[in-house]
Amino acid sequence: MKKIISILIINLVWSNFVFAETVVRLPKDTASGYQKLFKSLTGKYFKDYGMQVVNKKDGHPIRAGEQSIRFEVRAGDCGKDETGGWSDCKNDRERHELSGGKEADKMSGGEYWFSWSVYFSKDHQNLYPLSNNYGQFHQQDGPPVFMFKELKDGYSVVRTIGDIDYDERKLVDNKDMPGSWIDILINAKWTKKDNGFFKVWVNDELKYDYKGPTKTKTYVYQKFGIYSTGITRYINYKNVGVIQKKCFYEKGYTTKEEKAFFRLLDKRDPGHETSIKIYDKCKDYYKPVEVPTRVIYFDEVRKSKKREKVALNK
Repeated sequence: MKKIISILIINLVWSNFVFAETVVRLPKDTASGYQKLFKSLTGKYFKDYGMQVVNKKDGHPIRAGEQSIRFEVRAGDCGKDETGGWSDCKNDRERHELSGGKEADKMSGGEYWFSWSVYFSKDHQNLYPLSNNYGQFHQQDGPPVFMFKELKDGYSVVRTIGDIDYDERKLVDNKDMPGSWIDILINAKWTKKDNGFFKVWVNDELKYDYKGPTKTKTYVYQKFGIYSTGITRYINYKNVGVIQKKCFYEKGYTTKEEKAFFRLLDKRDPGHETSIKIYDKCKDYYKPVEVPTRVIYFDEVRKSKKREKVALNK
C-alpha cells in the first residue's frame, strides 16, 4: 500500500510539473538561437495538433530543408496559464503558440536579428474582424511591443510602445498571402531610449523602418504561432443583420454599442469589451456560427545577434 501511495504522489507531482510548463525543442532544420521554447497553454489545454514538426516527404510545405512547423487552432482551443490567473476562454481568445519567455531567451537590451518564413494555404481565409496574431514580441510583466497580425487588408506589423503609441503597417496584401512562402527578416535594438529601432524586410524588401523606443519594461521575449483575439467579433459580424433589426430593437442599446455596430457593418474592429457585451446581449438571436480552423506553417525561425546566423538557407 505504501508503495502504491508513493507512486501516486510521484505521479501527482510530475503531472503538476507537466501542467505548469511543457518545453519544446525544435530541430535545427526549422529553428535556431533559442535555448527553451515552451507551449503557451499549459498541460491539457495545448492540443496535440496545435503544434507539430512536419515533413516534406508527407506533403507538407517546406521553405528549406526537410521539415517545417505547423500550427493549428480550432474553435474552442483556449485555456489558462500555469497559475490560473489568466483564461483565454474567459477573455474571448484562442491560441496555440510557442514562447521564449524564460530566463535564457529573454532580451534586456542590445541589437538582435530575427527571421522566419510563413506559409498560408491556398484556401486561406482572412477572418477579420477576428484578430489573428501570427507572432509577437512581448514584454515580461507588460504588454506586447510589436505584433504580426492579419488585419483587414493583409499581414501587418502593429507597434504598441506605451499607453498612447500605436502604429500599423501592411506588409503583405491579402491577395499575395495564400499559397506562397513569405520571408521575414527583422533587425531590432531593444531599449527604452530614442536610439532604438525595429526594421522589417519582407522577401528582401525593406517594408518597415521604425526609430525610437522599442520597449517600456525590462525584458522582451518572442512568441510565434496562432493567437486569435475577439472570437465574439467574428460571430457578431456573421450575425450583424439581426443585431439592429431584432436584438437592439427589442433590448435597446448604448451609445458604445451603436458605434460598435456600425464598425461591424464596415468590417472594422468594434472594440474588445463592447463586442463581448453585444454578444452576451444578442447571442440568443444568432444563427450558429463556428470560427473556421486556422492553420499556418513556420520555417527557418532564427534568432541571433549576428545577421549571418539568421540567413535563409534556400
